[in-house]
Amino acid sequence: MKRLYWLLLILALVAGVASLLLFGLPLAEHKGYVLIAFQGFRYESSLWAFVALVLVLWLLVYLLRWSLRALVTSGSLLNPWSRLHSRRRVRLASEQGFLDLAEGRWARALRHLKQAASSSPQPLSYYLGAARAANQLGHYEDSDGLLEQALNRQPQAELAIALQHAELQLARGQTDAALDTLQAMRSRHPHHHLVLRQLQQLYLQSGDWSALLGLLPDLRKEKALGNAELSELERQAWRGRLLQAGQAGGDAQTALTTLQQAWQAMSAAQHQQPELLAVYAEQLRQLGAEGEAEELLRQYLKQHYDVALVRLYGLLRGRDLNKQLQTAEGWLKQHPQDAGLLLTLGRLCLHSQLWGKARDYLENSLTFQRHPETCSELARLLAQLGELERSNSLYQEGLRLLDARLCPVALSAVNALEQ
Repeated sequence: MKRLYWLLLILALVAGVASLLLFGLPLAEHKGYVLIAFQGFRYESSLWAFVALVLVLWLLVYLLRWSLRALVTSGSLLNPWSRLHSRRRVRLASEQGFLDLAEGRWARALRHLKQAASSSPQPLSYYLGAARAANQLGHYEDSDGLLEQALNRQPQAELAIALQHAELQLARGQTDAALDTLQAMRSRHPHHHLVLRQLQQLYLQSGDWSALLGLLPDLRKEKALGNAELSELERQAWRGRLLQAGQAGGDAQTALTTLQQAWQAMSAAQHQQPELLAVYAEQLRQLGAEGEAEELLRQYLKQHYDVALVRLYGLLRGRDLNKQLQTAEGWLKQHPQDAGLLLTLGRLCLHSQLWGKARDYLENSLTFQRHPETCSELARLLAQLGELERSNSLYQEGLRLLDARLCPVALSAVNALEQ
């Protein structure tokens, strides 16, 4: 196309030169004469001067029209209020606003993003950023107002705005308001992953384990989480539900009934998870149902040996202490060097007032692992037997072992307080 334009231009130049040679020289010998007279106005000149004047006037009119068009249209750099400059201002304000937002300059981010939102035809992201900045400043009404403006400008983005609103409400500690927002969105978008995930996080944060358990089927059906994450979330939810049931208000019998109902609501596979079994057995122990807890652990440990459950087994007083001790001694044949099992045997002997056997088991446990609980149990037994010096030594060793388990930050804080 450009080659065609150049060819036409060359042809026009050639034609012009030829015309000048053919007609220009004869015409130049006859300059001509132009006279214009009207009511006292008189103009006279040569023909070529008149032609030049007409060309100049035409050029001035053309330039005037071009200037007026440049001021009106959006593409001219001469118009500071044109769309081009408006887009430039929006771009600069948004870039600076998002940079301020990322760097925590909330007031500046709010100002720049509001400026960008007011001039942009697609202001959603600017309103959301401005609402977040206002929320960080504690201007909650302004934050909600900005989200409302975003909804008025882009009503099709209702879900995105609602999700942002719920997140900000949670950051303010307005859990009930965030729950209302998310439940409204769930009724309109029941299969949306982000709605389900925000509800899951809210239930997890607030400790509403029953609601979280009710949400799990939808999370699994919609594949909002991976299988491993879902399994961990379900285990965490049931763990919290068992703890909540065991600590329910009212008398111990009511709490025990609630706890047993929660356990029965779980699947058979979950009954075989050591972590959940340990929580349930511990809650039974605290509610006085140690016999039921001992029987439950005994049946499980016959098939699946677990170190944590073995330690817990030694804290329980079953209905038949002799049978309980014999059961634990049977495990010793396969696990003779398990310090936790030896501690459990020592405790069971203490329950049955078998002081000599208890001492042997506890001493043997310490040969495999210096554990603060074992030190404490043996120190208590030795104090009862009158060996106060060794008892005190073991108490001090147990305290040192506990100190070693404290994190360095906690130890530094303790040392600072002591100084």
